[in-house]
Amino acid sequence: MLELADIEMVGVVGAGTMGSGIAQVCAHRGYDVVMRDIEAEYLDRGFDAISTSLERLVESDRTTDEEAEATRERITGTTDLADLADCDIVIEAAVENMAVKRDVFAEVDEIVAEEGVLATNTSTLSVTSIASATDRPQQVVGLHFMNPVPVMSGVEVVVGEHTANGTRKLAHAFAEELGKETWEVDDKPGFVTNRILMPWINEGVRALDEGVASATDIDRGMKLGTNVPMGPLELADHIGLDVCLDATETLHEELGDRYQPAYLLKRKVEAGDLGTKTGRGFYEH
Repeated sequence: MLELADIEMVGVVGAGTMGSGIAQVCAHRGYDVVMRDIEAEYLDRGFDAISTSLERLVESDRTTDEEAEATRERITGTTDLADLADCDIVIEAAVENMAVKRDVFAEVDEIVAEEGVLATNTSTLSVTSIASATDRPQQVVGLHFMNPVPVMSGVEVVVGEHTANGTRKLAHAFAEELGKETWEVDDKPGFVTNRILMPWINEGVRALDEGVASATDIDRGMKLGTNVPMGPLELADHIGLDVCLDATETLHEELGDRYQPAYLLKRKVEAGDLGTKTGRGFYEH
């Protein structure tokens, strides 16, 4: 069984918001990282996001120029999945789609050495189902990082039906080595964070749609009333309304009508107003 001390190279599948953030924190802690995406332009965006994040960390005195440069140099980009062959642990951060994730895991399973650990950053999908696409389900685990990865301190460790105890322990130890704090959950829809967070966001959208208050006052009320840093609509914009809708629809499918997506959330996504990434969501950005 792989031990923490055995991990030298980390593979990350996906160079989007989550993948680039995961690559950054791994490289910042001294790991060599191979970040893979299907198109060079997606890799370029990922590296741009990493550079911007590191610049902010330098400006806020949370890292130095030298450490930021060393972090960049530890990350190699590729469009070839075969370049993950020498990775000791591979973290998948592809789109939140079961078919896509299963395809990725089936391919990575053929490439990575038999002792390698495969992790998924899924926020709602079944780790057990993802693991069943491989011949090593005992070495598959959920490592659900929070967004933005370089700033947020938590990682949700999700234990699938066949996840071995050693894999579970390694997942905690690896996340903690990255400077994160962990909590453990069973492989149930939405785990802890999104099982509770998405209904909160969804109800905020319903309140707006039903005219309870303006978007500003809904968020202001929740921030002042519950001491959260962002209200539900502001947070939804930050996450991406399409991501929120996908997560809520998964929960609705698995857990029933209490998770039915709000009409306004679906309408916004259909209109292409996805939040900060498109410049318009519940707010103008």
